[in-house]
Amino acid sequence: MSLAPTHWPGAPRSDLRHTGHTLATQSGATLKDAMVRAGQSSERAALIYQHSNRQRQREIANALDGKVREEREAETRKRQAQSPSGTERAREQ
Repeated sequence: MSLAPTHWPGAPRSDLRHTGHTLATQSGATLKDAMVRAGQSSERAALIYQHSNRQRQREIANALDGKVREEREAETRKRQAQSPSGTERAREQ
């Protein structure tokens, strides 16, 4: 974590720490990443800084939706590749 002067004069150091930690986790840092960045040794301490809001829940929902759609499309392509076309079936007869 940087000890350089901030552009938030008068902000308590704990607020800056909390903000930095929260932004890191919202940016995709794992719990372990956040612990290392903040110099924490316990998950409990790190979880204090983990927050959720509607925007983040929407991002998660959209990401899950995308993953489900990808899996469905991949399964459809797999099934289509395994099943012969009408022309192929006619040739086999």
